[in-house]
Amino acid sequence: MLKVSGLSSGYGKLQVLDGVSLEASPGEVTVIVGPNGSGKSTLLKSISGIATVFSGHVDFDGRDLAGRSPTEIARAGVAYLPQTENVFTNLSVTENLRLAGYTQGRASHDARLAASIQIFPQLSKYLDTKASNLSGGERQMVAMAMALARRPSLIMFDEPTANLAPKVATQVLDTVAKVTRDMNLTTLLVEQNAKRALEMGDKAVLLVSGKNVFTGTCRELLGHRELGKLYLGLQVA
Repeated sequence: MLKVSGLSSGYGKLQVLDGVSLEASPGEVTVIVGPNGSGKSTLLKSISGIATVFSGHVDFDGRDLAGRSPTEIARAGVAYLPQTENVFTNLSVTENLRLAGYTQGRASHDARLAASIQIFPQLSKYLDTKASNLSGGERQMVAMAMALARRPSLIMFDEPTANLAPKVATQVLDTVAKVTRDMNLTTLLVEQNAKRALEMGDKAVLLVSGKNVFTGTCRELLGHRELGKLYLGLQVA
């Protein structure tokens, strides 16, 4: 579904990524890990059209999205959830979800809204509550529901558990894995808790200084003594 080839990108004239490549498939979570400043978020922003692509290809469902506008990429079925400012805090949960489906017909969106509430039943108690009054975990659920309401084929999460309590963070990651498999989504996950993300993911990409250092399965990276210890702080037996 997604094939990134030789991607070099950044912001303005500043290059962050240097020839990054990866492949991600439907029904699988591809985990992007690496030290701070390695280009993980830039990779997601490059795919979603926010960062500047200097060279390379982003082939998604038979189309090269490299260099296209964020609006065009979103309409192609790509959803990107940034780490912060991913909901409208002055609007209610229902209003947030309605805005997320603005490109769909009313009947289709109402059905999708109901499906989102089934995935996140906790939100049913807060439909008329402003997002500003929700907890961090509840806001993250709203953001995920908004993304799913757009019927994406590719969904990208940028550190969805940041600043969440460990129990809530586990729930969020479990939900990411569940919706990926249940809805056959192609999922990219950038996550601060590398060990937990690799334990629940399928494929893994390790970035260091904007370059690929490892591409393979999550299990292989978890078992790689040198890479895990040097770049991820993992203690491999």
